[in-house]
Amino acid sequence: MKNYLLHEVVITAIICRKGRYLIIRRSKTKKRFPGKWTVPGGRLETEDYTQFPKDTKHYWYNVLEKTLAREVKEEVGLKITNLQYVTSLATVHKDGNPSIVISCLADYVSGKVKLQPEEADDFTWVNTRQAKNYDLLDGIYEELIMADKLKQGKKAIWKRF
Repeated sequence: MKNYLLHEVVITAIICRKGRYLIIRRSKTKKRFPGKWTVPGGRLETEDYTQFPKDTKHYWYNVLEKTLAREVKEEVGLKITNLQYVTSLATVHKDGNPSIVISCLADYVSGKVKLQPEEADDFTWVNTRQAKNYDLLDGIYEELIMADKLKQGKKAIWKRF
């Protein structure tokens, strides 16, 4: 019999506004990756769908999209639209917990960045050239490059740059 681990599901947003991407610095009190720069997002929670009526007899639809909109609004105070899949990744954290992360590109709609201090302590809008000057979480730079390609209508596959 195989040993199946329960994965946490995380969804992130590479938010584009006027050709720049929002990056945030994780709070130094965060258990995972304190002080690293990344993009906003968070975990899927069962309440993200169970508190709403099902879309069909058995299922809730657009769960990840709704979760990401909620997470971005909570974490940085912005409204987003036009979600587009970028990539996904899997990891097993030092504490032994596995995560699946789904990364999306999103367009900024409205709002002023307002950080939750327990989540992030700084933010900036960068292009991919500027992003190289920040201590980004591993893989985020490549995701920003992919976002640039997708914005140009090109195919984007994750690879180390």
